[in-house]
Amino acid sequence: MTNTSEQSHIPPEMPAEGTGERILVTGATGFLGQQIIGVLLEKYPKARLVVLLREKKGLSVQARLHAIVDQVSAPEKREEALDRIDVFTSDDISSERCGLTPDDYRAVAAGLTRIIHSAATVRFDHPLDFARRINVGGTANVLNLAEEVARKGSLRSFTYIGTAFVAGERKGLVREDELDEGQTFRNTYERTKCEAEKLVRSRMNLIPTVIARPSIIVGDSRTGATTSFKTLYWPLKIYAKYHWRTIPGYPDAVIDLVPVDYVAEAAVALSFEQRAVGGCFHLCAGPQRNSTLGEIAQFASTFFKAPPPRYISPQLFFALVRPFLYATVWGKNRRYLRELRAYRPYFLVRTVFEQSGAEQFLEPAGIRAPAVCDYLEKLFRYCLTSDWGSSHHNRS
Repeated sequence: MTNTSEQSHIPPEMPAEGTGERILVTGATGFLGQQIIGVLLEKYPKARLVVLLREKKGLSVQARLHAIVDQVSAPEKREEALDRIDVFTSDDISSERCGLTPDDYRAVAAGLTRIIHSAATVRFDHPLDFARRINVGGTANVLNLAEEVARKGSLRSFTYIGTAFVAGERKGLVREDELDEGQTFRNTYERTKCEAEKLVRSRMNLIPTVIARPSIIVGDSRTGATTSFKTLYWPLKIYAKYHWRTIPGYPDAVIDLVPVDYVAEAAVALSFEQRAVGGCFHLCAGPQRNSTLGEIAQFASTFFKAPPPRYISPQLFFALVRPFLYATVWGKNRRYLRELRAYRPYFLVRTVFEQSGAEQFLEPAGIRAPAVCDYLEKLFRYCLTSDWGSSHHNRS
């Protein structure tokens, strides 16, 4: 663990049930943000939560809050959960004051004890300026809020949800205390999340900070449920539907997946662990529990009864095969070729993530990422029962 902040300013821990806690969760409508809210509602029944939402597609912020609670809370606890959450209208977290009015900004800040910042764009193909505005600019605004609350003495922890892929295209073992090692990046997501983490680290002397770095987040390990069919799911879908079977990658490429239930529980546990303040933690499957592209593809071939995948050298594919196909095919196959570019680098990964710091705090609490192969069938089955997100099977 890297301990880079003074801990003398941290107030004593509150009782485990959350008495006196008032916790802001950003990114509340996101896949991970929703799950974090669910864990907080369950584990800390006396805590109050604060969320920032915008009106969208004709839905009021209250209607959107109800939809979040319906995802993460049992029906019999719905009204109780709604009573525990304060919702504020925010146009854009990357705007001044996190998109809040001056009065709402003061109301949000009043008595905050913890902040869990999970808001980000996770798309790989955003222009750099756009991704930077959200991932870096939004983080800067939340840090300003955290610093103000810390000065007033109520803030116990600020948890920043980053990504293990700030490691970019590094190979081999990446340690939790490493960040800028001169690495190159696969896309604007990785680059801007690295920039945002640098910004977070620059304020750790003023803010009691915990940095959590998950790897590729997938559905619930117990049910397979997800509300986000991105990352792994897009190439898996076109393969499972027999649209594409050629993989420009290597079967021994490392695929580090973590289920959303593990990441949410781990992030909340670290947020309430005073000794974790000042540390950076990989929330990953790690060397012992990750998988490979070949193992996942073989399992997918069996499960979806699809032809075995064909592997091809990425250099050959993108230098010769793809240009030829792109000039000669149309319709959905051309779209697949275009969208495949965003995923290509992840078929080549040779990176593993050290986890000793995270394990130090999480394993005694019984929180451990399951082995990827142990829950793949549940993920794949949910893809079918939800028709790849088209049906309303998203309750976890």
